[in-house]
Amino acid sequence: MNNICTNNWKEFKIGGKNGLFEVTRPNARSAQTYSDGDMPYIASGCFNNGVCGYFEQKDKNDFDKGNCITVSPVDGYAFYQKDDFLGRGGAGSSIIILRRDNLNEYVGKFICTIIRKACKEWTYSNMGNKDKLKDTIIKLPVNKNNEPDWKYMESYMKNIMQESEKNIENLQNISRSKNEINIEEWQEYRLGDLFYKCNLNKKNDFNKNSDVSLEKTKEFDLPLVNAKHYNNGIMYYGRSSDFDSEIMTLDIVQNGAVAVGDVYAQPQRTGVLEDAYLIKPYEVITSEEILQFLATVIQKDIKQHFSYDDKCTWDKAKEMKIHLPSKIDGKPDWEYMENYMKNIMEDTQSKLDKLVCC
Repeated sequence: MNNICTNNWKEFKIGGKNGLFEVTRPNARSAQTYSDGDMPYIASGCFNNGVCGYFEQKDKNDFDKGNCITVSPVDGYAFYQKDDFLGRGGAGSSIIILRRDNLNEYVGKFICTIIRKACKEWTYSNMGNKDKLKDTIIKLPVNKNNEPDWKYMESYMKNIMQESEKNIENLQNISRSKNEINIEEWQEYRLGDLFYKCNLNKKNDFNKNSDVSLEKTKEFDLPLVNAKHYNNGIMYYGRSSDFDSEIMTLDIVQNGAVAVGDVYAQPQRTGVLEDAYLIKPYEVITSEEILQFLATVIQKDIKQHFSYDDKCTWDKAKEMKIHLPSKIDGKPDWEYMENYMKNIMEDTQSKLDKLVCC
């Protein structure tokens, strides 16, 4: 895909009079007042599409309608929200919501990329707000009437997403009969021969009601793995002083009706809450890309063998056979794994970067 030259793009104000979007805040909501449920709770942050938990509505009207963009005032990150959700409202770092009639998933994700660039200076010490976002100027492609070219934005983002999904599917849908990745030379390994389980504990008087948070804060700064499906296996954050932690690990979910057998890369320092554990390669791994490759392939090989009634404990998982690219000497080809994932991510990022530079 050719570079995009933005010289002919025009400037538009995000909100306010003659702005592109209606800019609002959600109703005041505190995660601590909700029970676990199925509706995503969107808060400030740059991960997991802004989702930090799933809760039960307090009543049938207690939600924010989907097909909108949410913006985090603490870092300027913007995400398209396809489905209805519960937005974090109230004082401080509550999210900001953008709406317009002709928004869809592809246009929304295109706009999110532009907003992230425009609001990249927002931090905890220089936090954004609704008025700042209204006055923010962004550049967009225009049609012959010098109006935003929504059709072009939709088409461009649709192409990026389709190409990226194809690359990931090549890795996820491993098949010896039909696949762009030739795995004929891949070798079978016993999981426990390549990885060991991290022995991590939490403080003796741990109390879940007071010692974890659904949102990452200065106090609750350590991601904690648990029986969580999606959102990289993380739903809570704890105090670093309360939990043992490790870096450059893989998270295996051992329990949960849906999450059991999920595998997630955890390159950052991470602790364990419950119903999950962290494993680490005997080989010294310093590449996040290798972890991402391993998480995808290991989950493909082991998840199908476990269920809510047959937990994915380490005693069982370590005996599972996994398939990895190998070198002539029979050792895993870590370099291949790293380069494969780097190529996917660099290709995707380069396409997104073309949205904001010539």
